[in-house]
Amino acid sequence: MTHAELKEKALSLPYSPGVYIMQNKAGQVIYVGKAKKLKNRVSQYFQDSSAHTGKTRRMVSQIDHFDTIVVQSEFEALILENSLIKRHMPRYNILLKDDKGYPYVRIDRSKPYPVMELAGKTAADGAEYFGPYGGRFITQKLIDAIRLTLKLPGCSREFPRDIGKGRPCLNHHLGNCDAWCRGVLTQTDYNARIDQAISLLRGKYSAVADEIRANMTQAAEELRFEEAASLRDRLRAIESLKQKQFVTAGHSTLTDAVGYFENESNACFAVLHFSDGTLVDKDYQVFSAPGDPAEAVSALVKQYYLSRGSAPKKLLLPMEMEDTEPFSQLLAETYGRRTEILVPQRGEGVRLVTLACENAREEADRITTKDERHSGKVRLLQQTLGMEQPPRRIESYDISNTAGKDIVASMVVFVDGKPSKKDYKHFQIRDLTDQDDYTSMRQVLNRRFTHALAGDAGFSEMPDLLLIDGGIAHANCAVEELTTLGISLPTYGMVKDDRHRTRALVTPEGKEIGISTQPALFSLIGAIQEETHRFAITYHRKKRAAHLRKSQLENIPGIGPKRRQELLKRFRSIAAIRAADIVELQAVLPEKQAKDVYAYFHRETEQ
Repeated sequence: MTHAELKEKALSLPYSPGVYIMQNKAGQVIYVGKAKKLKNRVSQYFQDSSAHTGKTRRMVSQIDHFDTIVVQSEFEALILENSLIKRHMPRYNILLKDDKGYPYVRIDRSKPYPVMELAGKTAADGAEYFGPYGGRFITQKLIDAIRLTLKLPGCSREFPRDIGKGRPCLNHHLGNCDAWCRGVLTQTDYNARIDQAISLLRGKYSAVADEIRANMTQAAEELRFEEAASLRDRLRAIESLKQKQFVTAGHSTLTDAVGYFENESNACFAVLHFSDGTLVDKDYQVFSAPGDPAEAVSALVKQYYLSRGSAPKKLLLPMEMEDTEPFSQLLAETYGRRTEILVPQRGEGVRLVTLACENAREEADRITTKDERHSGKVRLLQQTLGMEQPPRRIESYDISNTAGKDIVASMVVFVDGKPSKKDYKHFQIRDLTDQDDYTSMRQVLNRRFTHALAGDAGFSEMPDLLLIDGGIAHANCAVEELTTLGISLPTYGMVKDDRHRTRALVTPEGKEIGISTQPALFSLIGAIQEETHRFAITYHRKKRAAHLRKSQLENIPGIGPKRRQELLKRFRSIAAIRAADIVELQAVLPEKQAKDVYAYFHRETEQ
């Protein structure tokens, strides 16, 4: 279907909730989305593309046809959307790289010496599973705490195969293990400890404590004081373990804070798990920046919690989800309890979300190299401008003058998003005494590209993109001059805001492309504009200073071009000449001319 046909079909859709399925020419599903009103949402894709992100423009360009499924409510649309995304894994949907759930503790009682191990999900394998818990860190911490409390082995030895082979390891000497490898304690003793571990995992601290207390009392009565002391220490450890209350994600007042951050190349979605205000674990995932934070957070939050096997009682987000209420309802139906979803505006909640976003920033920046940052900005510029290839070489031009005098221009070059100073060029405007930026720009571009067409050294490499400091008229005059030379290049004006920062790019036809909401792109274009202006104004000031020096010395009788040159070579500046005494001046000039120069610069003082 053509773009017009797609738009016509979208406008014929009903104002009903539902799901839309975008497909390419090969029939592959490339995007799945849901909508409160299908007509409004789907037709947006085929309207003016300037409001779309680069990723959305690429997706729309590949749509050959689409299907829709009408449902009764937004809640049903959310369920269907989630199911279709899992089934088709569409290229342009933002997807988690895996669906690992909250971890469990697994114990396989079919083995003669069962061990506690961490498992990502449950399975029908005959083993017992406990959890799910808040995250891998807290789960492993729980396993270690119970193992140390009950003096169970934490080494890599396998029993009964390794009993009697080798001496006990360091764990035994540190008092962390009862050295089951020696064979002194029996398999029955070991399984009794595993029974106690299972009771602790089920939260039956008192029952385990009572059992150990009874054994301790009996050992003391039978004068087995060393064993009684060991049981006493184990009892204290269990009481301490109970106080720590290793709570599960499904049965605690756990609060999750979501953070999100995008840099020039990568994005990170981070979730911090809190229990009673204490951070207990962190999950995160880094992927290529999709360019729309609100869409990314909404999509990732849904996938994360609908695949985790559990959800917290309170979920803090950095930004609003458009379908918060149906998503909360879906969590409640899935996990049997309601999750409160908030975007905190003040207080402790803001601090937790800020911390989550800071963690996301750290992870995204950690894996992003400088080259990736620069190339990421260039790719974003390509997507925003709808270019087929990233603009490897960008040239930017600016004009500088003072009341029409000393008119100069600068050509600044960025290659792969970085300034290439060896390619910078200065131009002194010829045969123009009045301020006329448009004529000046025409002259500069004519000279630059005439050299290029002639294959002159330093000008032969053509740019992929031209940026002109100014608005529509500046971009227009640039395109007109290029056209006279038979050259066609993407050309945009750089439009400034009231604070002289580049807020948008503008085409010669007057279409503005906003960049202020895209930090990476705003940073790149701002850097190009500032560098172009700096290079132009620096050259202009240099020319103006030379002009002022020359004009001042020209007013002194008897000081011709040669002696003016000698003075500037010796003293370097007018200020230094003014500060010199007659003896210092005579080192360069004859006595009479030295006195004339001294008198010229000191006549106001004498008067």
